[in-house]
This record gives sequence, structure tokens and C-alpha cells, in this order.
Amino acid sequence: MSFIKSLADRERVFDFLVPAQSPVDVRHGPILYLEDVSVSFDGFKAIDDLNLTIDDGELRCIIGPNGAGKTTMMDIITGKTRPDSGSVWFGSRHDLLTLNEPEIASLGIGRKFQKPTVFEALTVFENLELAMAADKRILPTLTARLTGEGRDRIEEVLDTIGLVELRHASAGILSHGQKQWLEIGMLLMQRPRLLLVDEPVAGMTEQEMERTAELLTGLAGKGKQSVVVVEHDMGFVRSIARTVTVLHQGSVLAEGSMDRVSSDPKVIEVYLGAEAEEEVA
Repeated sequence: MSFIKSLADRERVFDFLVPAQSPVDVRHGPILYLEDVSVSFDGFKAIDDLNLTIDDGELRCIIGPNGAGKTTMMDIITGKTRPDSGSVWFGSRHDLLTLNEPEIASLGIGRKFQKPTVFEALTVFENLELAMAADKRILPTLTARLTGEGRDRIEEVLDTIGLVELRHASAGILSHGQKQWLEIGMLLMQRPRLLLVDEPVAGMTEQEMERTAELLTGLAGKGKQSVVVVEHDMGFVRSIARTVTVLHQGSVLAEGSMDRVSSDPKVIEVYLGAEAEEEVA
């Protein structure tokens, strides 16, 4: 295993990478279920009786104006924020409100933030190798040996994220879009069942956006992951959307196909109308 280049990197490893091990029972329902979830911050209700269901293998897009509760929703799912009321289940066995962040990650819930957090001093291959290590304590991480099975897994993920030719390149020289794909690849090394992806195409070129659309739809299409995408770029959402959920003031304003929600007068009033004005401007 290649050495981690700094103590800061070592500390980040333990917050970011946790292996998925626990099985998820989806025989009797969805993979993610939020019911009557509410949370307030200093009197402001960020989430207000939110109800949301994500099916196993589904790709769901979440849209809405700033302050709609999208980030807070993901914080609740991943254990960063505890709601004041409601229930959140992963499959039919795991009550996420009884678990902390590492425990939730270990169930197979991966979250990708808007800003890439790859290890720029390491190569693309080394980033994926680091993500695969099962024991995240410093010494075992530094001394872990790569098995044939592990190498095959890395090759599989490299192919999935389209970085095969850059396996030996330093992550620091990658384009913004390539760093986003690498971070998704690092999450995929843990074989997650649910991926939460926050604004994946912000700052990307058109070509990178197209590749990202192919990557995310491919992940859900293989049925190995459920993917929840929070995004503001409506062109991108339209290119990948199967079901779209519109949040407003912490609850679901509308849900359905992109054509259905984009023609909803309430959605146009609180969100798409403003977006259209910005595009014209």
C-alpha cells in the first residue's frame, strides 16, 4: 500500500471511507424510507414533515430552490443531523436514527459532496486502493497488501468511471470532472447500495456532463446501486431523470416525471420560473 502523504490526509481517511458490510433487506419495501421527518434550527423549520421513498436500484433526482432542505435531508440520511421527529429506514431492518455516521456508512450508504475530496498527492490507482482497505486504522492502512481480487476490483471501477488510461496519473492533475468521477469510484470500491450525489456537474464542461450522465444512469441501470442526485442544472436533470422530487420549504412540493413536475404551476412559481429568468439573464 502506498504511503499517505500527510497527517491531514490520514485524518480524512477515517471520516470518508468506511467499508460496506451489512446486508440490506429490501424484500418487503424500498431501500430508503423517510416518514414525517421534521427538524428545526433556531426556530427555522429546515425539514417539515418530509416523506420520501427510494426504491432499490432507482435513480432519483431531487431539485428545489436554495433553502428547500436538500442538504439537510442528506445530512439526516447520513447521520450528520438528527431530526426532531419522524423515522428514517434503510431497507426494512435498519433504523438510521439509531446509528451514527460511521455505522450508517458501513451499511452501504455513500455520500459524494459537491467539492471533490480525492487525495491529490496519490495516483488514481492509489486513491482507489486506499478506498478499498478494510481496516481504516493508520498502521493497517499503510501496510495492507493488494490481493489479486482487489486489483481486479480496482480495474473494474477504473473502467466504470472511465479513468483506465489515467490509472498512474497523479489525482492532482485531473480535470474537475475527472476528480468527481474518481471520488465516485472511491465510493464504489466500498460496494454501496445507496449513493447520495450532491451537484455532480457543477463546474463541468458539456462533455464531462454527458459522461457523468452516462456514469450515473449506468450505475442505477445495473441494479447494484440506488442513486439519489441533488442538482440545479435542469438540462442535466432532464438527461438522467426517471423520477424527480421537488422540495420546497422542507417538504415535497411535487413528484413524478420531469415533464410532469416541470409543467406543475406550483413548481414553476417557486423554482423553475426563477431558474428560467436566470438562464435568460
